[in-house]
Amino acid sequence: MSNLFSSPADGSSLRTKLVSLAMCLGFGVIATKAGMVAVNGPKGEAGVARAFAEPVQRADIVDRNGELLATSVAVYSLFADPRAIWDPADVATSLASVFPDLDVDELTADLGNRDRAFIWVRRGLTPRQRQAVYDLGLEGLGFREESRRAYPRGTLAGHVLGYAGTDGQGLAGVEYARDAELADGGAPLKLTIDSNVQFALEAELSAAAGEYDVEGGAGIVLNARNGEVMALASWPPIDPNRAHELSLDDPARLNRASGAVFELGSVFKPITVAAGLDTGAIRPSDTFDVREPVVISGRTIHDTHPIGRHATPMEIVSESSNIGTVKIAVMLGARRQQEILANLGLFERSPIELAGSASPILPAQFDDIHAATIAYGHGIAVSPIAFASAFSIFANGGELVDPTIIADGKRRRSRRVISAPTAALVTAMLRDAVLNGTGEHAAVAGYRVAGKTGTAEKPVPGGYSDDANMASFAAIFPADSPDYVVLIVLDDPKDGAARGRTAAWNAAPTVGRVIERIAPMLGVEPKFEQVDPVEGPMVRSVSERRSSL
Repeated sequence: MSNLFSSPADGSSLRTKLVSLAMCLGFGVIATKAGMVAVNGPKGEAGVARAFAEPVQRADIVDRNGELLATSVAVYSLFADPRAIWDPADVATSLASVFPDLDVDELTADLGNRDRAFIWVRRGLTPRQRQAVYDLGLEGLGFREESRRAYPRGTLAGHVLGYAGTDGQGLAGVEYARDAELADGGAPLKLTIDSNVQFALEAELSAAAGEYDVEGGAGIVLNARNGEVMALASWPPIDPNRAHELSLDDPARLNRASGAVFELGSVFKPITVAAGLDTGAIRPSDTFDVREPVVISGRTIHDTHPIGRHATPMEIVSESSNIGTVKIAVMLGARRQQEILANLGLFERSPIELAGSASPILPAQFDDIHAATIAYGHGIAVSPIAFASAFSIFANGGELVDPTIIADGKRRRSRRVISAPTAALVTAMLRDAVLNGTGEHAAVAGYRVAGKTGTAEKPVPGGYSDDANMASFAAIFPADSPDYVVLIVLDDPKDGAARGRTAAWNAAPTVGRVIERIAPMLGVEPKFEQVDPVEGPMVRSVSERRSSL
C-alpha cells in the first residue's frame, strides 16, 4: 500500500516553492505599482491624476467682428508624490536635465518630505518637455491635463483683455472683470473692440511714444452714439502671454487709459464754455478782455500765448485762452460748474467694464481758485476713458451714453447734459480750433476734424513741474455729423526739432494720424472742403503736414 504522507524532504521542497511563488507575486505587484506611479501617481492618492476635476474650458474672447483675441489651450503640468519617491536627489537632478532653471536643492527637499502627498514640480509643460520627463522613467511623478489661457494677437488690446493666472483665474482687464462668466465656459464673450482700429491706434501711439520720448501714453476711440469703445490702448503695451514674467512695478502693467488719472489741461475749456452757454451765463456774441492776466484769490492766471485783444467764446476756445475761460467760469459760478462736471460723470470712476477703473482726484473744496483752475483743466485729475466719455456730448447732440467694452446688445444708460444747439455751437468752435487755432496739426483732408489741445504742467511735490507736461488732444469727427471721439494723452513729451512740448506739436498730430488711418475702416466718407485754385486743398493731409513740421 502506498504511503499517505510525503517525506520530510518532499515537504521542505514544497514550502520552498510556495515561498518563492509568493515572493515573485510580491515583486510583481511592487513593479506594477511602481510603473503606475511613474505615470499616474500613487494609488493611495486616488491615482492623484484621476482625483483632479476635469479642466473647464474658459470661454473665448472675440472682437466685435468675431476675431479671436483670447482662447484656452490644453497643457500638462507635472506633479510628484514624495511618499512614492525612493531617491529625491536623483529625481530632482534628473528633472533638472529637462528644466535647467530648476532649483535642485529646493526640489530635493520638497521631494524628501514624506509628510506631503502632493507637490507641483512644473506647470504648463510643452509637449516636448512632457515627453522628455516620460523618457526619464522616474518614480512618483504624474501629469495633470490643464487649460491654459493664450492670446494669439500678442500685445493687441493687451490692457483691455488683461490676463489669467496659472489656475485659470482672471487677474486683470476683462479677464478679471468677467471672470465668473468666462470661467463657466460657453459662448465667446464679444467685445466692442474692432481689431483693425485697435491695431491702428496702438501703432500710432507707439510711434508717438518713440518720436516724442514719452514716459507713457493712452489712446481711445469711442462711438459717441452708443458708448461703444472701438479701441483702447495704453503705452507701454503688455503681452498677456508673458504678463507673469513682469515685475509688480513694471510700467507695462498699468492701464493708463482707464486705471490712471491725469490733469489734462485745456481740453476742459470747451466744457466750461458749453456750461456757460447752456445756462445763459454767456452768449456766443459776448467778448472778454483777455489782454491782462486775471488775479483770483491772490494767484495770477495768464495766457501762454496772449491774444492781446477782446475775444469771443469761439476765439477763447480756438486760441486756448486761460484768462477768457476763467472769466467765463466766474460768470458761470462754482455751483453750476460742479453740476455739469458731476452730470458728465467726472466726479466718479468710469463705469467701463474693466478692472481697476480709477476714481478721479478732486479738490478738497471748490473755492474760487479751484473753480478757476478746473475751468481750464488744472486741479482735477480724471482717467482718459472718463474724459473721452464726457467729451462725447459734443458728438452726440448733448447726450451722454455710458461707455462700454462689452458687445452684449444691451442699451446703455444715456442722459442729456447740454442742449443740442449748445453742443452744435461748441462743435463749431472745436472745428475752428483745428482750422485756425492750436489744433491745426490734427487736420486731415476730407474728415472734418474738430478738437481741442490740452497742455498741463505735471504735478510734483509742492506744486507743478516747470519742464514736464501732460499733453492731450480730444477730437470728434466728422464735425458736420459727428460719430466718433478720439483722445490721445502723452505723458511728458520732450522737445524736438522745430517743435515744442505742448499738445499742438505732439498729441494733435498723433490724433490726426489715427483718424487718417481709422476713418476708412469706420466707413466715414471723405468730404473735401474749399479748394484754392493755386494752392490746392485748404486742408492738407497729415502725411503732407508731417514733412513740413
